[in-house]
Amino acid sequence: MTRYNASTIESASFPRVSTGRQTTPLPEQPEFGQHFTDHMALMDWTAESGWHSPRITAYTPFSLDPAAAALHYALEVFEGLKAYRHPDGTSHLFRPWANAQRFQESSERLVLPSLPAKWFVAAAEALVDVDARWIPAQEEASLYLRPFLIATDAFLGLRVPRTALFAVIASPTLPYFSERGPLRMWLSSEHSRAGKGGTGAAKCGGNYASSLLAASIAADHGCDQVVFTDASTGRLIEEAGNMNLFLATRDGALITPPVEPASRGGTILAGITRDSVIQLARGEGLRVEERPVKVDEWAQGVHSGYITEAFATGTAAVVAPLGELLGESGLIAPATSSSLGPVGSSLRRRLTDIQFGFAPDAFGWMHRVGPTR
Repeated sequence: MTRYNASTIESASFPRVSTGRQTTPLPEQPEFGQHFTDHMALMDWTAESGWHSPRITAYTPFSLDPAAAALHYALEVFEGLKAYRHPDGTSHLFRPWANAQRFQESSERLVLPSLPAKWFVAAAEALVDVDARWIPAQEEASLYLRPFLIATDAFLGLRVPRTALFAVIASPTLPYFSERGPLRMWLSSEHSRAGKGGTGAAKCGGNYASSLLAASIAADHGCDQVVFTDASTGRLIEEAGNMNLFLATRDGALITPPVEPASRGGTILAGITRDSVIQLARGEGLRVEERPVKVDEWAQGVHSGYITEAFATGTAAVVAPLGELLGESGLIAPATSSSLGPVGSSLRRRLTDIQFGFAPDAFGWMHRVGPTR
């Protein structure tokens, strides 16, 4: 993943359109994706005019033609990132330039217009600036941002989009798995998340919709999440639910399946949190191995004691412990512990300390927005 930072992004001005002061009460215990801030960022694209009309408006339903391509052919992509309140009262986005790059890669895979990184960052920055009061004050709480891009062509034929809409909405959230122990995992033997050459490495809605059947089967077996394997052999671990998977070993290695970009037909999403954890782990002297991981390696490693921790990473969950791995034949691998282990705990603490401004940001990950309101 390219190492973007604030100095590499050409600045763009996202107009702050006055919509009047909103008085929506802030939720006391905001659940992920349940409540939304007062405003949203919008920008239009047409094949004739390119990107234009950046604006901040009140959060409200927008008009979409019933024949819009996004509704019929899933021509859409999205992102997820967070804004944090620091002890000095300022608001900061975590690695928005990396999300901007992945957004471009996802868009190109689905033949949607590529949004320049400067406009992606400017939209997120402008929305956080106007809705900074929505960043929760609770410990480890944050403001989750959802940028998305949809094809709006009113045409039922299948073609490269000629019109599109970019939007950013935001939702306050508490820690995603704060009250839960290790996640029980179900090995999906019948359903794969993605195939080689497909859209697995793109962040598009179809990938998530197709995972719901496996997730419902997992829930029927008393599991919290699904472990997806490769479509060709069913033996190689790909993702843990909608997260990237890591295994820690007793000799100081941290193993994670490799990622390839969408342009090369990758099947695993290159997580921003995954990349951050890898950088932090190497800084702690861990030997990071990005390589194929077999289900048998996980199972045998846990049984022998060689694998000491299993955890998953993602924007919403940050770092979440994985427990038992089950499948149609029963227990495949027991939990390594009853909570997040020392490696996962250390990486999570180091990452969140940077995100919330409790530790120096030696990586240039945090993008300051401005004072909270």
